[in-house]
Amino acid sequence: MKTIKQEQRIEFEEKKSKFIGYAKPVFSKEEAEEYIEYIKSIHSDATHNCSAYKINNNGLEFFKVDDDGEPSGTAGKPMGDIINYMEVNNLVVIATRYFGGIKLGAGGLVRNYAKTAKFAITEAEIVDFIDKIDLMIEIPYEKLGELEKLLKDYGAENIEKSFLEKIIFKFRIDKKFYENLNLYPFITVLNIY
Repeated sequence: MKTIKQEQRIEFEEKKSKFIGYAKPVFSKEEAEEYIEYIKSIHSDATHNCSAYKINNNGLEFFKVDDDGEPSGTAGKPMGDIINYMEVNNLVVIATRYFGGIKLGAGGLVRNYAKTAKFAITEAEIVDFIDKIDLMIEIPYEKLGELEKLLKDYGAENIEKSFLEKIIFKFRIDKKFYENLNLYPFITVLNIY
């Protein structure tokens, strides 16, 4: 299974319409919807914020496209078609359009929304999917350096860190790390998401 490596933003102009494309790896439909709302909030003045996402999570697949006011099937569907054509999963793609005064026609819309999705996905770099989980753990202060090295070695994405009686970490990590946790007796798992 393939996904994208990183969040990416691209931009181009077509007949005075400005297209801004975003692609981001996500692991749940909630995460995809939150990102769509975030992009809509920073481009609230845009003519359209069209989107598509495909999530494959524990055997459940979520696929959604949204034309956001463009003629039916001219924005979200071509973006979703690109996701399927490029055979990528666990990502959300958003195309923000600022209308430039010249109508593109249905064919022009389809081409440009597909182009936005393809460029954003390509720039985000297609990679093999690595199954990840979110963990919340607790460690003693004297093990901080050792844990930080482990997290770096396993490519963890730090989400949150709290310094209380012990240090509490919340991070996203490759499932292989979780499967090897018994090798590190100083780690206490508080929660798995």
